[in-house]
Amino acid sequence: EPLSAHIIALKSGHSLNLKLARKVDQQRQRYSLGGVGVDYHPREGEELNREAIMKILPHRDPFLFVDKITSLETGKHATGIKNVNINEYFFKGHFPGRPVMPGVLIIESMAQVGGVMMLSPEKNRGRLAYFMSIDNAKFRKPVMPGDQLILEVQAGKIKSRTGLVHGRALVDGKVVAEADLMFALVES
Repeated sequence: EPLSAHIIALKSGHSLNLKLARKVDQQRQRYSLGGVGVDYHPREGEELNREAIMKILPHRDPFLFVDKITSLETGKHATGIKNVNINEYFFKGHFPGRPVMPGVLIIESMAQVGGVMMLSPEKNRGRLAYFMSIDNAKFRKPVMPGDQLILEVQAGKIKSRTGLVHGRALVDGKVVAEADLMFALVES
Protein backbone atom coordinates (compact mmCIF):
# COMPACT_ATOMS: atom_id res chain seq x y z
CA GLU A 1 0.00 0.00 0.00
CA PRO A 2 1.33 3.48 -0.80
CA LEU A 3 2.84 5.65 1.90
CA SER A 4 1.92 9.31 2.04
CA ALA A 5 3.89 11.97 3.92
CA HIS A 6 4.76 15.65 3.87
CA ILE A 7 8.51 16.09 4.39
CA ILE A 8 10.34 19.40 4.43
CA ALA A 9 14.10 19.29 3.84
CA LEU A 10 16.44 22.22 3.37
CA LYS A 11 19.06 21.92 0.61
CA SER A 12 18.83 18.14 0.63
CA GLY A 13 19.58 17.51 -3.04
CA HIS A 14 18.50 14.66 -5.29
CA SER A 15 20.87 11.96 -3.94
CA LEU A 16 19.88 12.62 -0.31
CA ASN A 17 16.20 12.56 -1.28
CA LEU A 18 16.74 9.15 -2.89
CA LYS A 19 18.55 7.85 0.21
CA LEU A 20 15.70 9.06 2.42
CA ALA A 21 13.07 7.45 0.17
CA ARG A 22 14.97 4.14 0.21
CA LYS A 23 15.34 4.25 4.00
CA VAL A 24 11.63 4.97 4.48
CA ASP A 25 10.77 2.08 2.14
CA GLN A 26 13.11 -0.30 4.02
CA GLN A 27 11.48 0.62 7.34
CA ARG A 28 7.99 0.23 5.86
CA GLN A 29 8.87 -3.26 4.60
CA ARG A 30 10.50 -4.19 7.88
CA TYR A 31 7.47 -3.21 9.96
CA SER A 32 5.08 -4.90 7.57
CA LEU A 33 7.00 -8.14 8.32
CA GLY A 34 6.74 -7.68 12.08
CA GLY A 35 10.37 -6.62 12.38
CA VAL A 36 11.75 -9.74 10.69
CA GLY A 37 14.76 -8.99 8.53
CA VAL A 38 14.42 -11.24 5.49
CA ASP A 39 17.70 -10.04 3.97
CA TYR A 40 19.86 -10.82 7.01
CA HIS A 41 22.03 -13.93 6.66
CA PRO A 42 24.04 -14.88 9.78
CA ARG A 43 27.23 -16.75 8.97
CA GLU A 44 28.12 -20.05 10.59
CA GLY A 45 29.90 -19.38 13.88
CA GLU A 46 29.14 -15.64 13.77
CA GLU A 47 28.51 -13.94 17.12
CA LEU A 48 25.22 -12.00 17.05
CA ASN A 49 24.50 -8.93 19.20
CA ARG A 50 20.98 -7.70 20.09
CA GLU A 51 20.72 -5.67 16.90
CA ALA A 52 21.51 -8.73 14.77
CA ILE A 53 19.11 -10.88 16.83
CA MET A 54 16.33 -8.36 16.17
CA LYS A 55 16.93 -8.81 12.43
CA ILE A 56 15.97 -12.48 12.88
CA LEU A 57 13.34 -12.41 15.66
CA PRO A 58 10.34 -10.07 15.89
CA HIS A 59 10.78 -9.68 19.68
CA ARG A 60 11.51 -6.22 21.08
CA ASP A 61 12.06 -4.75 24.54
CA PRO A 62 10.79 -5.44 27.09
CA PHE A 63 10.27 -8.95 25.70
CA LEU A 64 13.63 -9.68 24.09
CA PHE A 65 15.44 -11.99 26.54
CA VAL A 66 18.67 -12.70 24.65
CA ASP A 67 21.62 -10.29 24.75
CA LYS A 68 23.97 -12.21 22.47
CA ILE A 69 24.27 -15.40 20.43
CA THR A 70 27.80 -16.69 21.02
CA SER A 71 27.60 -19.84 18.92
CA LEU A 72 25.38 -20.75 15.97
CA GLU A 73 25.55 -23.94 13.97
CA THR A 74 22.80 -23.40 11.41
CA GLY A 75 19.77 -25.56 12.15
CA LYS A 76 21.68 -27.73 14.67
CA HIS A 77 22.83 -25.88 17.78
CA ALA A 78 22.94 -22.39 19.27
CA THR A 79 24.21 -20.81 22.48
CA GLY A 80 23.07 -17.44 23.77
CA ILE A 81 23.57 -15.19 26.77
CA LYS A 82 21.08 -13.29 28.91
CA ASN A 83 22.61 -10.98 31.50
CA VAL A 84 20.06 -10.79 34.31
CA ASN A 85 19.92 -7.22 35.60
CA ILE A 86 18.21 -5.93 38.78
CA ASN A 87 16.47 -3.31 36.61
CA GLU A 88 14.44 -5.94 34.69
CA TYR A 89 10.76 -5.00 34.84
CA PHE A 90 9.64 -8.36 36.28
CA PHE A 91 11.74 -8.03 39.45
CA LYS A 92 9.40 -5.30 40.76
CA GLY A 93 6.78 -7.93 41.54
CA HIS A 94 8.67 -11.25 41.45
CA PHE A 95 9.44 -11.09 44.36
CA PRO A 96 9.81 -7.80 46.27
CA GLY A 97 12.74 -8.14 48.66
CA ARG A 98 13.92 -11.41 47.06
CA PRO A 99 14.02 -10.99 43.28
CA VAL A 100 13.90 -14.24 41.27
CA MET A 101 13.63 -14.48 37.48
CA PRO A 102 10.30 -16.16 36.63
CA GLY A 103 10.75 -19.68 35.28
CA VAL A 104 8.50 -18.96 32.30
CA LEU A 105 10.88 -16.18 31.25
CA ILE A 106 13.86 -18.52 31.49
CA ILE A 107 11.95 -20.86 29.16
CA GLU A 108 11.14 -17.90 26.88
CA SER A 109 14.85 -17.01 26.80
CA MET A 110 15.66 -20.56 25.68
CA ALA A 111 12.85 -20.39 23.12
CA GLN A 112 14.24 -17.16 21.65
CA VAL A 113 17.67 -18.76 21.19
CA GLY A 114 15.86 -21.73 19.65
CA GLY A 115 14.00 -19.33 17.36
CA VAL A 116 17.28 -17.83 16.13
CA MET A 117 18.59 -21.34 15.43
CA MET A 118 15.37 -22.44 13.68
CA LEU A 119 15.23 -19.31 11.50
CA SER A 120 18.91 -19.27 10.52
CA PRO A 121 18.78 -21.81 7.64
CA GLU A 122 18.32 -20.22 4.20
CA LYS A 123 14.95 -21.96 3.66
CA ASN A 124 13.50 -20.44 6.87
CA ARG A 125 14.57 -16.82 6.41
CA GLY A 126 11.67 -14.41 6.54
CA ARG A 127 9.52 -16.90 8.45
CA LEU A 128 8.37 -16.75 12.06
CA ALA A 129 8.92 -19.43 14.70
CA TYR A 130 5.83 -19.68 16.92
CA PHE A 131 6.35 -21.36 20.26
CA MET A 132 3.84 -24.28 20.35
CA SER A 133 4.55 -26.42 23.40
CA ILE A 134 6.82 -27.17 26.33
CA ASP A 135 7.56 -30.68 27.56
CA ASN A 136 9.76 -32.03 30.34
CA ALA A 137 10.36 -28.58 31.86
CA LYS A 138 12.46 -28.65 35.02
CA PHE A 139 13.61 -25.76 37.18
CA ARG A 140 16.59 -26.69 39.33
CA LYS A 141 17.86 -23.44 40.88
CA PRO A 142 16.61 -19.84 41.12
CA VAL A 143 18.06 -17.20 38.79
CA MET A 144 18.86 -13.93 40.55
CA PRO A 145 19.90 -10.43 39.50
CA GLY A 146 23.57 -10.40 38.52
CA ASP A 147 23.46 -13.93 37.10
CA GLN A 148 24.51 -14.60 33.54
CA LEU A 149 22.25 -17.17 31.89
CA ILE A 150 23.96 -19.33 29.30
CA LEU A 151 21.21 -20.62 27.01
CA GLU A 152 21.96 -23.74 24.97
CA VAL A 153 19.60 -25.27 22.43
CA GLN A 154 20.12 -28.44 20.45
CA ALA A 155 17.95 -29.33 17.44
CA GLY A 156 15.85 -32.45 17.71
CA LYS A 157 13.34 -33.46 15.05
CA ILE A 158 13.09 -30.69 12.44
CA LYS A 159 10.47 -30.80 9.70
CA SER A 160 9.40 -28.26 7.09
CA ARG A 161 6.76 -26.64 9.33
CA THR A 162 7.69 -27.70 12.87
CA GLY A 163 10.78 -28.16 14.95
CA LEU A 164 11.65 -29.66 18.32
CA VAL A 165 14.64 -28.42 20.32
CA HIS A 166 16.07 -29.32 23.71
CA GLY A 167 17.06 -26.28 25.75
CA ARG A 168 19.20 -25.85 28.84
CA ALA A 169 19.85 -22.74 30.91
CA LEU A 170 23.03 -22.62 32.98
CA VAL A 171 24.44 -20.24 35.59
CA ASP A 172 28.08 -20.68 36.61
CA GLY A 173 28.20 -23.98 34.69
CA LYS A 174 25.24 -25.48 36.60
CA VAL A 175 21.91 -26.31 34.94
CA VAL A 176 19.16 -24.07 36.35
CA ALA A 177 16.41 -25.07 33.90
CA GLU A 178 15.80 -27.34 30.93
CA ALA A 179 12.91 -28.18 28.61
CA ASP A 180 11.91 -29.60 25.25
CA LEU A 181 10.41 -26.85 23.08
CA MET A 182 8.24 -27.26 19.99
CA PHE A 183 7.97 -24.56 17.31
CA ALA A 184 5.71 -24.00 14.33
CA LEU A 185 7.38 -22.31 11.36
CA VAL A 186 4.99 -19.98 9.54
CA GLU A 187 5.27 -17.47 6.73
CA SER A 188 5.60 -13.89 7.97
